[in-house]
Amino acid sequence: MNARIAVIGAGPAGLMAAEVLSSQGLTVDVYDAMPSVARKFLMAGKGGMNITHSEPLSDFLTRYGARRAQIEPLLQAFPPQALRDWIHGLGVETFVGTSGRVFPKEMKAAPLLRAWLHRLREQGVRFHMRHRWLGWDAIDALRFATPDGEISIEASSVVLALGGASWPQLGSDGAWTSLLEQRGITIAPLRPSNCGFEIKWSLHFRQRYAGEPLKSVAATFGDVRKQGECMIDANGIEGGLIYALSAPLRDEIEANGHATLLLDLLPDWTLERITKEVNHPRGSRSLSSHLQSRLGLKGAKANLLREVLSADQMNDMTLLAKTIKRLPLHLTATRPLAEAISTAGGIIFEELDAHLMLPKLPGVFVCGEMLDWEAPTGGYLLSACFASGHVAGSGVSHWLNNP
Repeated sequence: MNARIAVIGAGPAGLMAAEVLSSQGLTVDVYDAMPSVARKFLMAGKGGMNITHSEPLSDFLTRYGARRAQIEPLLQAFPPQALRDWIHGLGVETFVGTSGRVFPKEMKAAPLLRAWLHRLREQGVRFHMRHRWLGWDAIDALRFATPDGEISIEASSVVLALGGASWPQLGSDGAWTSLLEQRGITIAPLRPSNCGFEIKWSLHFRQRYAGEPLKSVAATFGDVRKQGECMIDANGIEGGLIYALSAPLRDEIEANGHATLLLDLLPDWTLERITKEVNHPRGSRSLSSHLQSRLGLKGAKANLLREVLSADQMNDMTLLAKTIKRLPLHLTATRPLAEAISTAGGIIFEELDAHLMLPKLPGVFVCGEMLDWEAPTGGYLLSACFASGHVAGSGVSHWLNNP
C-alpha cells in the first residue's frame, strides 16, 4: 500500500500511533513544532515516571468519571497490562510501587523514550521537528510553518496528537482549537485539570509559609475524602492531594464562583482525642507551644488555624478542635491552565467514530489530550493517551484498507 501517514504531535499518543502504523510497514512522518520530541513526557518523568497503575481494570476505569464510557473501549483495546508488556518489549523493566503505581525500573522517562525512538526509526518513521501545523490549504494539503518558511504536505491520512493546553512552553498550546472549529468540529472549552487553586492568604502567611508542604492531611469535598500531601504556595494551594479533587472543585467554582475545601490537619486522630488534648491544662505555655506539645501541630499547619479563626475563636477549645478536623479553605479560582498538569475539555466524542476518526474530516484521526476527557494523576493520564494513540493508529490502518 503506497500510503503516507502524517502524525502531527510527537507526544506519547502521537508516537504510539506512529508505532502501530510503522509496524505494519506503512510510511509515517511525524511532525512537531518543538525542536525535540515528547518534551512534556520527559518533564513529567523527571520526578519519577509513573506510567500506569496496577489496580484491576474495573477499578482503573472508574478514574475517568463522566467519560468512562468513552475511554473504556480504548483501554479495552490497549489495557494497562498491554502497556507494561509493550514497555518490556523495549527492554525497559517496570515495577509496582507501594501505592500500586507502575514505574520504569530506572524511574526516568528518558531511557524509555530513547529505546522507543530507536525502534521507531528502525521501522522507518521520519521525524520533522520545528514544523508547526497551520491547518489545511485550498486543496486540503497540510500546511506547516518551518524555519525555512511555509510548506504544504499531502498525506493519505492524518493523526492529530497535539495535546491540550497545559505547559504550553513544552509544545501543547491549544492553538489547534481554532483550526478545527473552522472545519465545523465542536470542541468543549479547554480547562485546567489536576491543578492548583487560589486562596486569599494573609500577607504574613503567604510570606512565611509559601513553599511549605502539608504532610499527612486529608481533604474533603462533597462526599469525597482523600488523604495525602499538598503544598502551600503564594497564590493558594496545590499538590497531589488537591489534584485528586480538582475536577469537582473546578466545576463548583465555575458554577458558583467559589468552593470550600475541608482540610483535616490530623486525619489519624479522632475529634474526641483532639478535644481532650487541647483542653489539657497548659499552665504558662502559649497556645502555640501547647498545640505543638500536645498535638504536634506547628509551622504551616498551626498557622492555617490562625488564617481561619480569630484570636477569640482560637481560645474556644471546642471550636479549635473541630477546626483542626474540618478547616475550611475558601478557593476563589483555579490556577491558570498553563500551570495545570493536564487539560479537561477538547473535541467532543460525538464528533468521533469508534476508530477516533472525525467523520466530518474523513481520514483525520485524533488522540490524546485533544479529546474531551480528564483523569487524575497516578498513571491514568498516560495510560489513556497511549491507548488512544494505539486505537487511532489502528483506525488509520482500518480506514486505509476499507475506504
